[in-house]
Amino acid sequence: MTDTLLTISGLSAVSDRDGGSPILRDVSLTLNRGEVRGLVGESGAGKSTIAKALLGILPRTVRVTSGAIRFEDRDLLTMPARELRDVMGEDIALIPQDPQTALNPGRRIEAQLTDGLRMRRGMSKQAAHDKALALLAEVHIRDPERVLKAYPHELSGGMRQRVLIAAAFALDPKLVVADEPTTALDVTVQKQILRLIRGMQRQTGTGVIFVTHDLGVVAQICDSVTLLYAGKVIEQGSTADVLQNPKHIYTRALMAAGPRYDRPEAGLEPVPQAVFEQLRAEIGIK
Repeated sequence: MTDTLLTISGLSAVSDRDGGSPILRDVSLTLNRGEVRGLVGESGAGKSTIAKALLGILPRTVRVTSGAIRFEDRDLLTMPARELRDVMGEDIALIPQDPQTALNPGRRIEAQLTDGLRMRRGMSKQAAHDKALALLAEVHIRDPERVLKAYPHELSGGMRQRVLIAAAFALDPKLVVADEPTTALDVTVQKQILRLIRGMQRQTGTGVIFVTHDLGVVAQICDSVTLLYAGKVIEQGSTADVLQNPKHIYTRALMAAGPRYDRPEAGLEPVPQAVFEQLRAEIGIK
């Protein structure tokens, strides 16, 4: 079996709502089994669009014009709808950005964790209950029995995000897409959640696509990184190579713009306008 889990080749997409303006421009990347790859870029860079494309949840106003997304030996873009639903239920899972809206406010946590186990794995009610308890314990939730009986509004944001992580790993997926899962959390909880996702990933050997705008998060959790601007891949490679020896002027500018914890006295350096002008010229944006 090949080590390659996911291959995105020449993926381009346009927004019909904006008159067919490009939002993805010939994007190509690979993800190996057990690898965590970061998709990083500022707002509008295309990172979430890539994630939605491979999850099959692009909005109707976004149209893929070329390319392929091959998951193992199957192209997700041309897969029949029923087969795609099966893949998304079994092999590919999502950790969404906002735990407040991702969980159903009218259902207890137990029902939301056990539905998939009973439907996909054919578990009895008791077996699914026991599995849900074990999953909550794995994501370090204290008193999981109480949490299973709770409604989402009775949990903190960090606890809700832990529930979503448990749900994502419940069916032992081969690929997890984490769509900025720490954005709504404070810094202390963010660090805990990142450590938790990395721990679960290493324990299961799952591949992860981690969407973020934060190079600091990339440094903490990702094995490799793809840097995007205006839907175009600007630089990619191993995290160590890209962050320690950035080759593109935009990558270097982003590194300089971030806070340096080893030099707290250093001020932030805004990305020079000349860098954006060079980027637009390279991409062909007027």
